[in-house]
Amino acid sequence: MMKKKSIPASKPFLILFLCQIISALDVPLDSKLLEELSQPPTITHQSPKDYIVDPRENIVIQCEAKGKPPPSFSWTRNGTHFDIDKDAQVTMKPNSGTLVVNIMNGGKAEAYEGVYQCTARNERGAAISNNIVIRPSRSPLWTKEKLEPHQVREGDSLVLHCRPPVGLPPPIIFWMDNAFQRLPQSERVSQGLNGDLYFSNVQPEDTREDYICYARFNHTQTIQQKQPISVKVFSMDSLNDTIAANLSDTDIYGAKPVTERQPVLLTPTGSTSTKVELRGNVLLLECIAAGLPTPVIRWIKEGGELPANRTFFENFKKTLKIIDVSEADSGNYKCIARNTLGSVHHVISVTVKAAPYWITAPRNLVLSPGEDGTLICRANGNPKPSISWLANGVPIAIAPEDPSRKVDGDTIIFSHVQERSSAVYQCNASNEYGYLLANAFVNVLAEPPRILTPANKLYQVIADSPALLDCAYFGSPKPEIEWFKGVKGSILRGNEYVFHDNGTLEIPVAQKDSTGTYTCVARNELGKIQNEVRLEIKDPTMIIKQPEYKVVQRYGQVSFECIIKHDSTLLPTVIWLKDNDELPDDERFLVGKDNLTIMNVTDKDDGTYTCIVNTTLDSVSASAVLTVVAAPPTPAIIYARPNPPFDLELTGQLERSIELSWIPGDENNSPITHFVIEYEDGLHEPGVWHYQTEVPGTQTTVQLKLSPYVNYSFRVVAVNKIGRSQPSEPSEQYLTKSASPDENPANVQGIGSEPDNLVITWESLKGFQSNGPGLQYKVSWRQKDVDDEWTSVIVANVSKYIVSGTPTFVPYEIKVQALNDLGYAPEPSEVIGHSGEDLPMVAPGNVQVHVINSTLAKVHWDPVPLKTVRGHLQGYKVYYWKVQSLSRRSRRHVEKNILTFRGNKTFGMLPGLEPYSSYKLNVRVVNGKGEGPASPDKLFKTPEGVPSSPSYLKITNPTLDSLTLEWGSPTHPNGVLTSYILKFQPINNTHELGPLVEIRIPANESSLILKNLNYSTRYKFYFNAQTSVGSGSQITEEAVTIMDEGKMAGILHPAVGTGKGYSEILSATSPVMHTVRPTFYKVQPLYPRIRNVTTAAAETYANISWEYEGPDHANFYVEYGVAGSKEDWKKEIVNGSRSFFVLKGLTPGTAYKVRVGAEGLSGFRSSEDVFETGPAMASRQVDIATQGWFIGLMCAVALLILILLIVCFIRRNKGGKYPVKEKEDAHADPEIQPMKEDDGTFGEYRLFSFVSSAPF
Repeated sequence: MMKKKSIPASKPFLILFLCQIISALDVPLDSKLLEELSQPPTITHQSPKDYIVDPRENIVIQCEAKGKPPPSFSWTRNGTHFDIDKDAQVTMKPNSGTLVVNIMNGGKAEAYEGVYQCTARNERGAAISNNIVIRPSRSPLWTKEKLEPHQVREGDSLVLHCRPPVGLPPPIIFWMDNAFQRLPQSERVSQGLNGDLYFSNVQPEDTREDYICYARFNHTQTIQQKQPISVKVFSMDSLNDTIAANLSDTDIYGAKPVTERQPVLLTPTGSTSTKVELRGNVLLLECIAAGLPTPVIRWIKEGGELPANRTFFENFKKTLKIIDVSEADSGNYKCIARNTLGSVHHVISVTVKAAPYWITAPRNLVLSPGEDGTLICRANGNPKPSISWLANGVPIAIAPEDPSRKVDGDTIIFSHVQERSSAVYQCNASNEYGYLLANAFVNVLAEPPRILTPANKLYQVIADSPALLDCAYFGSPKPEIEWFKGVKGSILRGNEYVFHDNGTLEIPVAQKDSTGTYTCVARNELGKIQNEVRLEIKDPTMIIKQPEYKVVQRYGQVSFECIIKHDSTLLPTVIWLKDNDELPDDERFLVGKDNLTIMNVTDKDDGTYTCIVNTTLDSVSASAVLTVVAAPPTPAIIYARPNPPFDLELTGQLERSIELSWIPGDENNSPITHFVIEYEDGLHEPGVWHYQTEVPGTQTTVQLKLSPYVNYSFRVVAVNKIGRSQPSEPSEQYLTKSASPDENPANVQGIGSEPDNLVITWESLKGFQSNGPGLQYKVSWRQKDVDDEWTSVIVANVSKYIVSGTPTFVPYEIKVQALNDLGYAPEPSEVIGHSGEDLPMVAPGNVQVHVINSTLAKVHWDPVPLKTVRGHLQGYKVYYWKVQSLSRRSRRHVEKNILTFRGNKTFGMLPGLEPYSSYKLNVRVVNGKGEGPASPDKLFKTPEGVPSSPSYLKITNPTLDSLTLEWGSPTHPNGVLTSYILKFQPINNTHELGPLVEIRIPANESSLILKNLNYSTRYKFYFNAQTSVGSGSQITEEAVTIMDEGKMAGILHPAVGTGKGYSEILSATSPVMHTVRPTFYKVQPLYPRIRNVTTAAAETYANISWEYEGPDHANFYVEYGVAGSKEDWKKEIVNGSRSFFVLKGLTPGTAYKVRVGAEGLSGFRSSEDVFETGPAMASRQVDIATQGWFIGLMCAVALLILILLIVCFIRRNKGGKYPVKEKEDAHADPEIQPMKEDDGTFGEYRLFSFVSSAPF
C-alpha cells in the first residue's frame, strides 16, 4: 500500500511556493520556470496609507509590482488620472511605479498634497495600491503671549499650561530648565498627557523662574521653546511676617497656617467622562489629583479585572496603560485618589471601536482550465465593515462580464474557468474608522508536466539509512507522479517506500539491493515526461581496532591505534583530538596512517585521545585515556628545583613604571629557564599575589609597568625543568599616585528578570583597576530606536542596577562608565540588551496531525507571530498522551509525553505510539520566561498493528495420545484479534522433525485438547495471534505424551524414523486413533537456543561459557563491548564447536556486556550478560599453577588414579563383584529378573524410557 506524507520545508525548491493558493496546484520558486509562466501583477511594495513627508526633501511615493509580462504603471491623484509627463517636477523610476517629486529644485511640498493611487497592469489583469494620503509635516512656532508670574501659597495645587502649537505629526512635550536639564518629577509633580505640568501641592523648593516647556517635532528635527514661566511659593512663615508688618492685629489672626486637604482631581474634571479607542491601539487613561499630603492613585475596572500581561502603570500610577486593546476591554475604569484625609474618584467609560481587520484575506488562486475555485474576503470591525469587490481596479458591477464568475457577498465563486478568466480582484472592507484593500489574482494556466530535478542526479546514502530521491515537478492540471526502478521496471509500491506529495520518493531503510537507477514519471492530460536519478548505497565506516587505555612512564613513548574499515569509494579523513581539542603543535606528536605516536611523553600529555574518522557521508569516533606516571629515579646527578632569588631592589621609581633587580639562587644542576615576577596590592588585596610578567633565565633586571593607586610589593620565582623555586622575600613597598580610571567594566549585559524591568549587570573593576579612591559607575540606558536621550544614574561600587517600569521585551542601548574621585574613564562602548520577557500570549494555530504508521505520527502547526512571543523564541513543545486503547479498557492514569522542538520549527515527529489507540496532543510556544497557552487538543488515532506474542502457553494433562494447551491473550493486542495459529510437529532424540501441522483457532478460545497423538513422543509447538494486519510474534513450547507401560512388554524400542501415527488434520473432539506412521525428516530445529551464558572475569581477561541446543557443527561467535557505551559491538570468532571462549586484552576495573551468537542461523543470539574485570594490581601475584611442587603433586595423583582404574578393570573381567553389587544381586526384585533373563538390555531401556517420558 502506498504511503503519502509531506516533508519538511528545508528540502530545496520542493516546498517553496510562489503564492498561497487554494487549489492543489503549486508553483515552485524555480527561476527558469518563473521566467516562462504568465502571472497577473502583484503589488510587492507601496508607501503607507498616511504618508507624512519632510517638506524640505524630495517626495518618494513607492509602488513596486511583479508579474509576467512585467507590468506597466499609472497613477491617479484625488480620483483623476495623474499625467506625470505634464509635470516637470515629477519622474517615475525605470521598471518601477515609484514616483519622485523634486522638491529640492524649486518644488513646493504643499502643492503635492492629496490622495494618490497606483495601478500595475499587464495582459492578465491590473492590481491597485492603497489610497496614499500625502501630507507635508508642519512645525509651527509658538504664539507670542505674556506670561504672568505664578505666586502660590505653600501647600496649594498648581498647573503650568504648555499649550504647544498644533503640528503634523503632534510634537513630543517635555519640561526643562535654562541649563537644559529635565525637571525632576515625582508623585507630587508630574507631566500630564496634554503636556501640562501638575503640582499636587507646592513646596518652597518649587520656587524658580525657568519652568520651560519644549515641543520636539521629529519629522523636521526641530525643537520649539515656550517662554520661561516663573513660580514663587510663599511659605507661611514669610507670609505671616509680611502680614504682621502691613496689617492690624485683627487681620493677622486671619492668616491661616498650612493645612492638610482632602484630594481633589485636577484632571479629568467632574465625576465621569468617556473615552473611545480603536482595537489594537494603546489605551491611556489619566488621573492627577491635588491634596496634602500628596494623594496616591489606584485604578480598578468595575465589574471585572484589569487585563493581565497587558496592563502597565506610568507616571507614578497616574496613567493607566493597556496595550493591544480589544472589544473585551470596553467598560468603566475608576481611578481613586486617596490620602490620610479622604478620597475622591472618577469613572471613565471606555468604548473600544475597531477599524476593519482581516478574518480571511483573499488569496491568489492558480487554476487549470475547467477547474473551480473561490475567493473569500472576510473582515470584522466595529461597526461591521462593508465588503465591495473590484476586478482589475474597476467596481465589479461595471467590470466586463465573466460567465465563470459569480459574486455572493464576501465570496466570488468560479466555475469551469478558462484562460480568459485570469484577472486581479480587489476586496475593499471599510467602516467609519478605516479600510482594508487586498489584491488577489486568479491565474488560469494550461501547462504540460515539467520535472525540475536535474537529470541523472546521483544520490549516495549509507546502508540502513533513509534515502530521499527528489522529483520536483510542475504542470497544470497537477500531474500524477509514479516511480519505477530501472528504465523499464515495474511501478514501485509497498510499505518499503514512502511517496511524498511533492514527488519525493523515500526509502526509509536503504539496503545494498536498493542501488540502481530510479525513474520518475509525471503525466497530465497535456503530456508526459520522465526523469532518471541514480542511487548508490555505501558501506558504513567502522573503527575495527580502537585505541586502548595506556599507562606510560614520563619521557617514554606511547602509540594509539585506530584501524578503520570503510567503503572503497569513499575517501576517509582521520583526525586526532586531545581532550576534545586539537593536538598540541609539537613535533613529539606523530600522526600515522593508522596510529598516533607520542614521543618523550610529559605530564602535560595526560588526557583523553580521540580518533575521529570522517567521510562525505558519515562519521565515527573512538577514545582512549593516557595516564603518565613518574619515571623511576636514577642515582646519578641529583636535579632539583632552583633556590629562591634574593636581594630584591627597586630603582628608577616613576608614576607608571619601576625597575626591579635581584640575585638568582642556586640552579641545583638544572639551568634556570625563566623568572616569574609577581606582585601584591597591599592597599586592595593584601596577602594575595598576582602574576606580573616573566623574563628569560639569563636576565636579572626588568622594567615593570604600574597602575595608579596601588601599593606594590614584588617577589621573584625561579623556574627550571624540574619546577618552580620558593618565592623570594618581598621587596619594599611602593605606592603609586591616583588617577582617573583607564578602563570601563567588562561583560555589560541587559537582561530583564521581570516583564517590566531591565537588569543591567557588569563585571566590577578590580581594586587596582580603580586607579583611585571613590570608585563608582555611571549607568546609562535608552530604548533603541525610540529614545534620543540617555537616562543615567550613578551607583556605588556594585555590579547591578535595575531599571523599573520598562515595556515588555524591547531592546535597549546600554553603557556603563567607571569614575572615581579624580574623573571619568574613557567613553564606554554601547551594548544591546532587552527588558524582561513575559509568557507568550497566543497558542500555535492550525495544528494538524498526519499518522504515518501505527507507531509514528507527524504534527504540523503554524508559527505564532513573533510580536506575541514577548521574549526570545526558544522553540515549541508538543504535549501528547494516550486517551484510550481501541482494543481494551483505557488506563486510569494518563501519562503525558513532552517533545521539545528548538527554534522556529513548525513540525515534528511523534515516535513510540501504541497501535490501535486514540491520542490527544496540543502545542505550546516557549520563550525564556516559560510556556504560552496550549493550542486546542487535537485528537488522532493510530491504525492496527500486529499483536505481541501470547502472554503464556501452558501444556498440561499429558495422556497416551493427547495434550491440553492453555494460553493467555497477547499483552498488547494492537488491534482486534482475528484468530490464533497453532503449529506443531514431533521430534525424536536426534533433533529429527516430523511433518508440521497447522491449526487456526478462533480468537475467543483460550484452551485446546489435542488428541490422536503418538504415545511417548516429544512435540514442539509454535503459537501466535493474528489481527487483520498480520501475524504477531510466536511463542514456543515442547511437551511429551505419556508412555503406555502396559504394552511395553515384548515391544521393541522403535527405530528412529518410525512411531505411532496421528491424524494430520486434528479434531479436538474426535475419538478416532489413527495408526498412520509419519515420515521423519532430518532437518535443522526451527528455534535453536543459546542459554546460560556465564562469565568468569579476571584483571585483563574473562572466560565465557554457554549451553547450546540446536543442530551440530554450529559456528559460534562472541560479541562484547563496554557496558553503557554506544560504540559498536566487538566480535570474536570461536574456533570449532566449543562452548567456551577466553576474551583477552580487557581493561581492568571495567564493566563489559557480552552475548553469544551462531553464524548462519538468521543472526540469532543469546541474551546479554554483564561482568566486570578485576581492578589493576599493584604487584603480580604468584600463580600456584606455575609452581614446580604443585605440578609434581598433580602428576603423582594422576598416576595413582590410573593404577586404580587398571585394577578395577582386571577384576571386572574376571567376574569379580563389589560388595554393593553383591547386595543388589541378593535382594533383586523377582518381577524384574525374568525380564533380564529374556533380554539383558530391556531393563535398562525401560529405565531410560521412564526418564525420557517425564513431562518437560
